[in-house]
Amino acid sequence: MTESGAPAAETRDDAPGQPAISGRDAPSAPVAARRTSLLVTLVLGGLTAVPPLSMDMYLPALPQVTAALHSPAATVQLTLTTCLAGMALGQMIVGPMSDKWGRRRPLLIGMVLYVLATALCALATDAELLIAFRLLQGLAGAAGIVIARAVVRDLYDGVAMARFFATLMLISGVAPVVAPLIGGQILRVTDWRGVFVVLTVVGVLLTLLVWRRLDETLPPERRQPGGLGPALRTMRDLLADRVFSGYLLVGAFAFAALFAYISASPFVVQEIYGASPQTFSLLFGLNSVGLVAVGQVNGKLLVGRVGLDKVLGVGLVAIALAGAALLLMSSGIFGGGGTSLVERRRDLGGGLVPIAAGLFVLMSAMGLVMPSTNTLALLRTPHAAGSASALLGTSTFLLGAVASPLVGIAGERTAVPMAVVQLSCAVLALVSFLGMCRPWQRKEERTAGERNGL
Repeated sequence: MTESGAPAAETRDDAPGQPAISGRDAPSAPVAARRTSLLVTLVLGGLTAVPPLSMDMYLPALPQVTAALHSPAATVQLTLTTCLAGMALGQMIVGPMSDKWGRRRPLLIGMVLYVLATALCALATDAELLIAFRLLQGLAGAAGIVIARAVVRDLYDGVAMARFFATLMLISGVAPVVAPLIGGQILRVTDWRGVFVVLTVVGVLLTLLVWRRLDETLPPERRQPGGLGPALRTMRDLLADRVFSGYLLVGAFAFAALFAYISASPFVVQEIYGASPQTFSLLFGLNSVGLVAVGQVNGKLLVGRVGLDKVLGVGLVAIALAGAALLLMSSGIFGGGGTSLVERRRDLGGGLVPIAAGLFVLMSAMGLVMPSTNTLALLRTPHAAGSASALLGTSTFLLGAVASPLVGIAGERTAVPMAVVQLSCAVLALVSFLGMCRPWQRKEERTAGERNGL
């Protein structure tokens, strides 16, 4: 039995090797016999990096966009919200499509549309157009992340899948480290439109790599027949699985806490504490390094030695503690809260440093939560990896889109709303884990089954 209680398929080695075929549909080799080459691993990592690239490279430019388009911060933050909403909706469309038609074709169509939408973002003349183009960018970019997860589920199971997700986190984790730094440097030589020009070039390169190097991983005999009706029934059956739905909610609430940070941090760090775009980019990159480092410790040292549910539980507790500390610090209980914007800017040592430390802990703990949640959920769904991946992705992006405007509800002069949203999401994730996943209960069931020879 697997960690989730679902029957385990053959665990495949995740050592690099050459794919069975080269860049065409309908492979003849069995899935269990295939391994991923280093280049294919990099391509999958690049696909999972599309959302952080689309979000994080743009973050240092948010205050500049607000001024250039003569729009309030709340309106400009909607460019993040709509992109997330687009990614959520897009995954619901692309996931079932990939179960029916295979992985390559929907992915290539989505990447081409992503390139076009990103180029249009660079040409937007007002906030309303930018919001519309970001929605289209999100819809198209959803193909990369949902199909990348489905491809991993096609190729791996059990511990091997958890380790591969940790490897993807190392690759895709470079994106949030590098993206804000690149964004900050782009703003030195051009305006915010240059950020979208760079994203367009990245999209073109990634599309070419997918076309030339990414093989089809879902053979015809494993594809789901039918149209919208069967797809909806498959999703209904997945959601009826209490444990799968529990992990889905855990991942969604954890991501909402993460996106509360992503959405609010440019204003918290730059507007409240007076840091430059370059300083913000460095702090954001440091937090991403923490996420990647903890993810690698998880994948290389913990997976296979410590149960995935235990790792997930520790990560959720760490996020909750970090959220509580951030709330206390941002409200001024530990000092550094200041009574005015000027006082906060004067007190970078007492204000920015503790806040940055709390955010670092919160981000780093995501390295334990995100790979474990994806693995435990997908272990239960080998028959519909695309639809399951779509539900996982849609739930995370929808809650992230809800969290984005909430962090600015009290204006731009306090970090308290950000901390409240983060703590609330962390508590809800813990409640979902304990109330729906119930790992101790499934452990007792597995033990009883082993005793009876099952």
